[in-house]
Amino acid sequence: MSWLDPEDDLDGDFEDFDESSIRVRPNPKANRPRTKRRPAHDDAQIGRVLGVDRGRYNVMIDEGTDDERTITTTRARELRRAPIVTGDQARVVGDTSGDEGTLARIVGIVERSSLLRRSADDTDQVERVIVANADQMLIVVAAADPEPRARLVDRYLVAALDAGVRPLLVVTKTDLADPTQFLSYFDGLDLRVFTSAQEEMPIDEIGAALLGHSTVFVGHSGVGKSTLVNALVPSAERATGHVNQVTGRGRHTSSSTVSLRYVSPAGTGWVIDTPGVRSFGLGHVNPANILASFTELAEIAENCPRGCTHLTDAPDCALIEAAERGELSAAGLSRLDSLQRLLQTFADKADANPGSPGR
Repeated sequence: MSWLDPEDDLDGDFEDFDESSIRVRPNPKANRPRTKRRPAHDDAQIGRVLGVDRGRYNVMIDEGTDDERTITTTRARELRRAPIVTGDQARVVGDTSGDEGTLARIVGIVERSSLLRRSADDTDQVERVIVANADQMLIVVAAADPEPRARLVDRYLVAALDAGVRPLLVVTKTDLADPTQFLSYFDGLDLRVFTSAQEEMPIDEIGAALLGHSTVFVGHSGVGKSTLVNALVPSAERATGHVNQVTGRGRHTSSSTVSLRYVSPAGTGWVIDTPGVRSFGLGHVNPANILASFTELAEIAENCPRGCTHLTDAPDCALIEAAERGELSAAGLSRLDSLQRLLQTFADKADANPGSPGR
């Protein structure tokens, strides 16, 4: 029985008590109570994220229309933990006029068709998102200065396949060295190859491959990637550098990822330039997807027993047996070695972390 039970009020002393007597703590900020319900933003416009600069996002809206414009945006508070990257299709609200001094807000990201990622190294579980919604990857390597690295290209191919992106390859500086031996390493792959010299850049040929696509350019520092981008998109004005003659390493020139429109009489496409890298970790990749990027080896591996690891000690491995019978070319043997090195890295990681995907 409550101490304010009416049955106890024999003298009518409780008549002066009601809910209005309760003291309510004032709201000093005079704002509305916080709620987990978020507005639907049904009026949001969809725009393409062109680049990110110190917490601000350049977004193109009304793409392909007479009212096409680039606006500056920030991210909504509820997206503070969600990555927003170049190539994303963003839902934007606020002042989308694009006038000087205006700032719109990104309130959501449309579902991505692809997501290209890398990690610091093969054992690092923290992935770094490079670009969203690309459908092609143009791998840029130099025939010399710096020397081409076939295994780095292998890593790009694995990452591209894992992301569902079609790979292309361009070899620059062919006036300095003959790339034939290097390219023989990729015999048997479904890989379109372009070659480029300083005075003979196949701009029209490469440009034709870009039409209707969103193509991310990747490559080692100093291979001429930014030079190629500037030739394709003259307004890009991407910084270019040189190779250190002592270390043989290129200098990082592009410091951010940015989307640039390629325009030709035949149509348009998108060029996504990325900073040069010296390593490309695959810690985020499912090991089951690695073999598929070595297409000519994957065909042979169809004869392997179920669950074959394809490592050097794998019993009855069709790849190892083909190598022992001399059925693999020199390039094939080199690629088998590259494949086994990648698989061994993931096997070692699985042994160290029994709960990892490679286990």
